[in-house]
Amino acid sequence: MIKKAMVMAAGVGSRLEPLTHNVPKPLVPILNKPVMDILLQKLKKFGVESVIANTYYQAEQIQNRYSSNSPVDINFSFIHENELAGTAGGVKKCQSFFNDTDDFLVVSADGLHDADIAKVVKSHYESGCIATMAIVSIDHEEVSKYGVVVPSQNHTVVEFQEKPPVEEAKSSFINTGIYVFNKRIFDFIPEGRTYDFAKDVFPSLLNAGEKINVYRIYSYWSDIGTISQYIQSNIDALSKKVMIPQSGIIRKYDAVYTVGDNCDISSDVKFLNNVVIGNNCNIGKNVVLDNVILWDGVTVKDNVKLKNVVCTNDVILMASFAGNENLWQILTAQNTEKISLIK
Repeated sequence: MIKKAMVMAAGVGSRLEPLTHNVPKPLVPILNKPVMDILLQKLKKFGVESVIANTYYQAEQIQNRYSSNSPVDINFSFIHENELAGTAGGVKKCQSFFNDTDDFLVVSADGLHDADIAKVVKSHYESGCIATMAIVSIDHEEVSKYGVVVPSQNHTVVEFQEKPPVEEAKSSFINTGIYVFNKRIFDFIPEGRTYDFAKDVFPSLLNAGEKINVYRIYSYWSDIGTISQYIQSNIDALSKKVMIPQSGIIRKYDAVYTVGDNCDISSDVKFLNNVVIGNNCNIGKNVVLDNVILWDGVTVKDNVKLKNVVCTNDVILMASFAGNENLWQILTAQNTEKISLIK
């Protein structure tokens, strides 16, 4: 089976601002675990032994987390991109890493999913194709946000549509950013150029008569591309729609919640709906947390009430904040923002 994988971890994550002001998108936490931790654990469970990542934005945080004393026991190496080279260009820079293998995995660092990687790889081998992509079906009304894949009855790609208008979309299947490639893929990626899979490589493959295999996953998938998706992914994880290892979910009265390590929480704190409390947090007396996601090191003073709030690392909250179902409050050490979640 496949022993090597590349994780695409160079993205800036601008649509997740302000959450990504001080944290790279792959390290944004879901139930207190950076999404890249979750991904690497899944790769290791599948049998991947060595991973390489391309890094760019806040690169040192990713490099430092996984290079020494890594929370995931997997061989990790990286390249640093001084300038972004596109999705395929970043993979090209890692070509030498795969010199001793015929087929390898490439996955997006910000993908949260329960996909059965073994089945994706099995489909790739059985197809004999140069490339396999995992696809997932979404609500047709959402297709304009994604790259649409039009598959044939033989499970190969017929056509791609990049963020088409809903009325023009020929499919409700989208690319998940989970790929298996044969090493011949490097022949279709020029060196030293900015090159993307969706815009450049995949059309070139089809023009050259190469077939691209697709494997439909029916399990949970989210790309955590926006604040709305980030919040929903945490809620989905609390509801166990997607499984996060060792997440310690508690159900009690009107709430489902999880609490990180080394927290000091007063006994009279009231939890409502969905609550995530990070590591090393201090929660005072008579506090109400209602639909709240707190990152690490947050302090909530006595008598504070929080509703529909995301709070990033090391913030001290001395006053109450309340958003609503479609307008959450995002609290950071630098500022407070109201983020509309209306689609």
